[in-house]
Amino acid sequence: MAQPFSDAQRPVIMAASAHRLTDIFHTVSSEFADRARIDVVDKGYDDAVSAIARGTAHGPCDVVVAAGAHGAYLRRHLAQPVALVKVGGFDLMAALSKARSISDRIAVVMHLRISAELTRFAGLFDLPLVLRSYETADDARLCLAELTRLGIKAVVGPGLIVNLAYAAGLEGVLVYSPDSVRAAFDDAIALASARVAERSRRARLDSVLQHLNDGVVAVDMSGRILTVNPAVEKLTGARVSGTQGQAVHTVLPELKLGQVLTRGTSEIGSVEDMAGRSLVVDRVPLFDEGVQTGAIFTLHGSSTLERAASKLRAHSHRKSRAARYRLDDVVAESPAMHDVVKQCAVFAAHSDAAVLISGESGTGKELLAQGIHNASRRRSHPFIAMNCGAFSESLLESELFGYEEGAFTGASRHGKIGLFEAANQGTLFLDEIGEMPLALQTRLLRALQEKEITRVGGVDAVAVDVRIVAATHRDLITMVANESFREDLFYRLNILHVPVPPLRERPADIHTLGTRLIANALGRADRSDLTQDVLRLALPAMKNYPWPGNVRELENVAERLAMACLSGDRAPTRGEIKAMLIGMGQMAGAGSPPGQTLPGARRKLDTEMAQAMLRACAGNHDEAARRLGISRTTLWRKLRRT
Repeated sequence: MAQPFSDAQRPVIMAASAHRLTDIFHTVSSEFADRARIDVVDKGYDDAVSAIARGTAHGPCDVVVAAGAHGAYLRRHLAQPVALVKVGGFDLMAALSKARSISDRIAVVMHLRISAELTRFAGLFDLPLVLRSYETADDARLCLAELTRLGIKAVVGPGLIVNLAYAAGLEGVLVYSPDSVRAAFDDAIALASARVAERSRRARLDSVLQHLNDGVVAVDMSGRILTVNPAVEKLTGARVSGTQGQAVHTVLPELKLGQVLTRGTSEIGSVEDMAGRSLVVDRVPLFDEGVQTGAIFTLHGSSTLERAASKLRAHSHRKSRAARYRLDDVVAESPAMHDVVKQCAVFAAHSDAAVLISGESGTGKELLAQGIHNASRRRSHPFIAMNCGAFSESLLESELFGYEEGAFTGASRHGKIGLFEAANQGTLFLDEIGEMPLALQTRLLRALQEKEITRVGGVDAVAVDVRIVAATHRDLITMVANESFREDLFYRLNILHVPVPPLRERPADIHTLGTRLIANALGRADRSDLTQDVLRLALPAMKNYPWPGNVRELENVAERLAMACLSGDRAPTRGEIKAMLIGMGQMAGAGSPPGQTLPGARRKLDTEMAQAMLRACAGNHDEAARRLGISRTTLWRKLRRT
């Protein structure tokens, strides 16, 4: 048994007849109340067309049910599909049986033609039937006049024929039965259900199209608009509402059809000027069961594409160029450093302005920059760092701003995005900003002011949304006075300032940092058992050391202590630790011992560390190289130095 429809899903059917079939329509329609809403229209031909049109002005009509010549007429004059009430074999036999009870002089009059089955049936049972067909109402009247002259007493046929028979003084027998009407209603409901499903699908599709930011225009093979969404109007300024059925070139004269209709080939990504704007247009053929029925044009605005490109750039750099450290990772036992971290947290959470971090080398400026990024609204976007003193002027320019194909000899064939573009929506950390050449300072200033960059060798400006965090160990104010740093760039970078105190001014941090770094270094060397002994001897000496290299130097000392433990298979003495610190101070101060250069001293230290690690690994070169974080070849080269 068929499942009932919800009120929203129930098809709407109009059953139309101006003759005796309406009585059966009324009787049978109540049986389908849970499956469809059936309205009976007691009119025929033009009057029925007008009545159905008035009804559809207040709501949809999915299918019309009618019979005979009336049904054929409605099919020609209505947009809705028409399901015909068909005559079955049982219907015909029942009607003939009823007519036979009235008279032996019987005629059967049907619309358009007499079926071959009826002709065979009459011959098989030797029935004296007069068989006639008609096409129009006038044909039917002429036919009944002829039958009257022939002495026919009973006429079997559709409603029109029955009415005409009674008007001529003959008996009329309706050929349609309730079962044939039920079959017609079943056909109508199946057809209507398909139309309801299609209408629902189109409604969902239209809803999607209405909310797209991209413009969509669908046309048939003659270039007439099938559907168009509001985004087309926003992108082109053309009024597109209510333009279905119009030629697309009259509504959107600047939209080129291309070859998508003539050759059925797709054209993706063509750039066209429409309404004074540059739009990217995709043309794709539309097929139905393998036959092209039209085409779809998709219009992309440049701002949408720029945002998409920006997100793709951000995604491609997110994993490889992410900030690892947070402000919570900064050791801030001293009041001075505690204030620095608190200040960075405020700058990160409440401002998007540029930040200048100043301080001596090795104080942890990049760690603070990463912490600011991770505490800001840009945390889910790239953090990209660049040392401005590590590149030549030309290389620094191409790294920052990128370059187009063929911009210079050796340039990549496809060009390259710069760090500004790669950091879009994120943070760009410019370390050692004081080392940037003056010529590039001018380009950097313009990028910060205009929030857009132009690639080397390019002409188109690319919008970028980047927060700048810069760092320097140099006195930029003095550099501005000496005209070696642009004053306007200084003020553009120095909106928010974070001065980082040197390690010697925060002794509380020396103890915490020293404990952490020494424990980590001994852990990497598999000598955690000596941690407490080393800390007991090293921390007092470390507190009295000036640390000219700041935290970076403290990391070096921790690594040296670990290697000394491996070399001597014990914790170094207080005197050895003090000598180590004095030696580092001499290297960082006036110079190296007589006859020894700084590079030579570093090579000697590398060799000692390599030898100590090799002894700790029982001569296993692979394991020693792994622990030192170098290749086996580099380890071998360090061991050969004298």
